[in-house]
Amino acid sequence: MTMPAGNTAYALDESRALAGTRSRRIVAFLFDYLAILVLSIPAAIVIALLGIVTLGLGWGLYAFLLPAIAILYVGFTLGGDRQATPGMRACGIRFVRLDGQPIDPVYAVLHAVLFWASVTVLTPLVLLVALFTERKQTLHDYLLGTVAVRRRG
Repeated sequence: MTMPAGNTAYALDESRALAGTRSRRIVAFLFDYLAILVLSIPAAIVIALLGIVTLGLGWGLYAFLLPAIAILYVGFTLGGDRQATPGMRACGIRFVRLDGQPIDPVYAVLHAVLFWASVTVLTPLVLLVALFTERKQTLHDYLLGTVAVRRRG
């Protein structure tokens, strides 16, 4: 099965396109969430100062800090031109949609939210789905019609 022109130049079923994507996704995940933690430090300082000025009311924003930064991070990186987060780029992978359309920021955020919801509700064992799907897709990839492939070059 080949993808429409413009999304990828090689077949998804080609073993080279999918080789090593599961392990690369794990490393990319760790890299990206370390980056999100680092990005949250300046925001946490701003919230701390805001909490002091508002006599503690601003500290309630800490509950939204990491989710908000993660959503922005994924939306702007995975939903950007390169179709990959910085961690994915470092690991040599990117996402493609099976329908050939590019991943836009809203679709990227939906992908991340569905990942977190499936892991939270169904436990991390749901990620074992990738061991049994033809294209090494996790449950949220399968539901959204996305697949991780190796970058060309």
